[in-house]
Amino acid sequence: MRTQGLARLRGWGGAAAMAVACALTGSLMLALPEAGSRASDESADRAARGSAGVAPARAEECTTPEQSLSPSGKDGPTIEAIRDRDVKKLIVGVDQNSYRWGYRDPNKKTATLEGFDIDLAHKIAEEILGDRDAILFRAIPTNQRVKAIQSGQVDMVVRTMTITCDREKEVSFSTAYFKTGQQVLAPKSSDITGFDDSLDGKKVCSAKGSTALTKLQELKKKGLGADIGTTVPNQLDCLVRLQLGEVDAVVTDSALAASQAAQDPTIELKGDAPLNTEYYGVAMKKPEKGRDDLVRRVNKVLEDYRKSGWQKSYNEWLEPALGESAGPPAPKYED
Repeated sequence: MRTQGLARLRGWGGAAAMAVACALTGSLMLALPEAGSRASDESADRAARGSAGVAPARAEECTTPEQSLSPSGKDGPTIEAIRDRDVKKLIVGVDQNSYRWGYRDPNKKTATLEGFDIDLAHKIAEEILGDRDAILFRAIPTNQRVKAIQSGQVDMVVRTMTITCDREKEVSFSTAYFKTGQQVLAPKSSDITGFDDSLDGKKVCSAKGSTALTKLQELKKKGLGADIGTTVPNQLDCLVRLQLGEVDAVVTDSALAASQAAQDPTIELKGDAPLNTEYYGVAMKKPEKGRDDLVRRVNKVLEDYRKSGWQKSYNEWLEPALGESAGPPAPKYED
């Protein structure tokens, strides 16, 4: 079955070939460094684990999860710990196989990570450490993002991570830097039309730990007739399953779905608009009292980035797939 499916993909090139290769191997890598020796990586991990503690979740009811702490350009104990450790680099959890967000272009000799999320990560490193390249990337599967933050494997995750009330109980988020929503991705020849009865009896794929899976589970309780049992560690694995004919559709954020459709001209987004509204944020460890400087500093970076940098990055990476943008979402602050 697998051999036959892979045979159907022969002759593919460029981004599509990259998608298959990354999806079949990327899910095995929990913490793959961009560069550096093993000793340096272990030293960075030890330092990161001690850089912040966990604070209790907010007691009040969560109604606007995209709210975050007010911005500040001041340094504090968390940022100082990052600067003082042996490896003076910001350790960032990212994706390496999401086309136009965080990926390696196989057509380039260096094959360095690039994309919309990668641009933002470089900007944060530049503002905190004074060098946009003072950064150590770690490839984190979708279902390991929270664990990577809580264990201190990374200082933050910049990886199309949706801000939700449930996730805010486990990690802290910056203000929103991108607006999206859930949408169905399926072959153009399919009779699937969106989140409706056309999904009845169809096999739908989503990533473990994703808001797509959460939404599908909610809809299933309300009578959705789709088979939602196919889950994968990384979202791009769903695209490969779809290409192999193992599933009938994929549900993911519309922004990611559009990028995947750009990789494969035989598939498309179904439905006129996303099912809901969601926001991406930079995720960080929940700080102990008096150690919220990293969250506030990232919010300061985002405040400046919205004015200069965001639109340029969007035009380069996302406009070809998503079209013109109205700009980044406005920040919402708690205090």
